[in-house]
Amino acid sequence: MNPLEILIIEDNPGDIRLIKEAFNEIQIIHNLHFIENGIEAILFLKKKEKYIDVPTPNFILLDLNLPKKNGFEVLKEIKQEKELKKIPVVILTISASEEDVIRSYEAYANCFIKKPVDMDEFIKIVQGITDFWFKYVKLPL
Repeated sequence: MNPLEILIIEDNPGDIRLIKEAFNEIQIIHNLHFIENGIEAILFLKKKEKYIDVPTPNFILLDLNLPKKNGFEVLKEIKQEKELKKIPVVILTISASEEDVIRSYEAYANCFIKKPVDMDEFIKIVQGITDFWFKYVKLPL
């Protein structure tokens, strides 16, 4: 069985560390790929420049507050590309704004989750994401 390819688009080093810690707990063979800004995320997804040989992710965890190109712009590009739009995109962001929630779903996000500020709760949230998406959901491979 091929490993699950998971793209994490996140610029906060503390959140990256917590996400790595939470993903270490899952019992599914996987590879994590971390990108820290929106422009690099699109290059990765379109396999351009230094990302020509990267695997296509099976799942994307996306922050909205990214440098260079924000998460809304990244999400919109993902969902407009025939080869990418089937990839589930979960928004994991500090925002609790109803406008951000609506904009995310209007751009076809599969899920919107507010990042908790408590470290233990953050790990629980990420583990909940992994439990749901990798144990119960059938992902397109």
